Amino acid sequence: MKLLWGDLHNHCGITYGFGALEHALAAAKEQLDFCAIIGHAMWPDMPERAEDTAFLVDFHNEGFDKLKADWEAVRAKIREANIPHEFVTFQGYEIHSSRYGDHHVLSPSDELPLVYADSPQQLAEKLAAYQAIAVPHHIGYSPGYRGIRWDAFRPDLSPIVEVFSKHGCGMTDGSAYPYYHSMGPRDSRNTVFAGLNQGKKFSFVGSTDHHAGYPGSYGDGRVAVWAEEKTRESIWEAIRAGRTYAVTGDKIACRFKVNGAFMGSEVEAKETRQLILDADCADFVDKITVYKNAKPWKVIAGENIPQAETENNGKMKYKIRVELGWGSSEEAYPWNAEARVTGGRLLSADTCFRGQSVLAPEPGMRENPDINKLGNHVTGQTDQSLTWTCTTFANPSTLHPATAGVVLEVEGDGTTVLAVKANGITLRASISELLEGSRSMHMKPYSSEAVLIHRAVPETAYQVHLEWEDAEKEKDTDVYHVEIRQSNQQFAWISPVFVRS
Repeated sequence: MKLLWGDLHNHCGITYGFGALEHALAAAKEQLDFCAIIGHAMWPDMPERAEDTAFLVDFHNEGFDKLKADWEAVRAKIREANIPHEFVTFQGYEIHSSRYGDHHVLSPSDELPLVYADSPQQLAEKLAAYQAIAVPHHIGYSPGYRGIRWDAFRPDLSPIVEVFSKHGCGMTDGSAYPYYHSMGPRDSRNTVFAGLNQGKKFSFVGSTDHHAGYPGSYGDGRVAVWAEEKTRESIWEAIRAGRTYAVTGDKIACRFKVNGAFMGSEVEAKETRQLILDADCADFVDKITVYKNAKPWKVIAGENIPQAETENNGKMKYKIRVELGWGSSEEAYPWNAEARVTGGRLLSADTCFRGQSVLAPEPGMRENPDINKLGNHVTGQTDQSLTWTCTTFANPSTLHPATAGVVLEVEGDGTTVLAVKANGITLRASISELLEGSRSMHMKPYSSEAVLIHRAVPETAYQVHLEWEDAEKEKDTDVYHVEIRQSNQQFAWISPVFVRS
């Protein structure tokens, strides 16, 4: 099967988000295999309009009306963007619900109608003829305050649950990436672990919930699927089967099986269970936690992971991240960059492009349909070099990056040199130097934009193969899932395997 990357929950100007739909689709094609651009459609139990809720009610209704008026045109553009084996799109829209939590419906059908319902479950039932599913998202909010209701959850309608987005991480109330949006904090009753402990069956996905039309915006959430091919039908089959997992941003390639059964599967095992995890990360592996029934079962520090010998005729593989951004300018900063390898080979490259950081409506943004037209684009790649253009912004705070980058996989030795040329200025470092630490340069003398070549990560520190055996039955159905944390605080949450005794 092929590992494919997507974003199933991204907003733009088709409702009360921002940026043109065509720019959103173009951005998605740059670093994803599939996406769904979601319009806001309804909120059946929205608070009544009063003096303190007027803005809330009005901007929602304005967005709902816009989608209704333009639905046929929106659906047509998304249909036209679907090109089998090149780039895949899905149709969908969102229903807010104070009582049941927000969901977005997804469908592989280009005939998906815009219909209205009193609950997400009712909406999915109305759309059954279009194979629609309802995906709960930002599930961790308070009960009755747009957090999920596990007692109303139906796995036949919701085979996947969005566990990470720009809102934060909903795995547990103690997970990294707390909720700090104005909608409020996480509540443990509405987390993933709470649902698993109640016997609910579902797989994990990540998506951005980004409101300025930039699917796959780095660090805001992405979904991985294992599918037979890059087509709508194959990806949809993988989603329905639960062969999915969530990442924050880095494309951490993961395979997880129990007795040969893939993530998302149900399998019967009366005696020994054999667990196998393979992962190809994008940075140093910091920690791997295997959970059994939502409790840590095996915890492995990165330093303790067995390292296989990988040297090939004096050459090894390394992952090296090149990051661009910083500065204090209030204006967007365009980059024209090249990374060139001397004395080695460039094997692959992954992009870490971001859209502007937008999660909620702000005055003035609607007037700029090009807010998501950032020119983030790989312009060329050989086995010696990568060229790209991108746009960055000043970091909103010391904890919120607005940088852009690429992750290069390089084959070489200590003498191999990486030269990064950005806007006419060049920074060089050998792999020997980068194994000791990072290197940076600035574009101007003070508070300026900068280039950072991160510390080189040897293959032995980013590739993982681990096996375990477990012969202890705890429940009629034991649930195994995995969390991978990298040193740069990028995560993967691998969907469960459900083992019946």
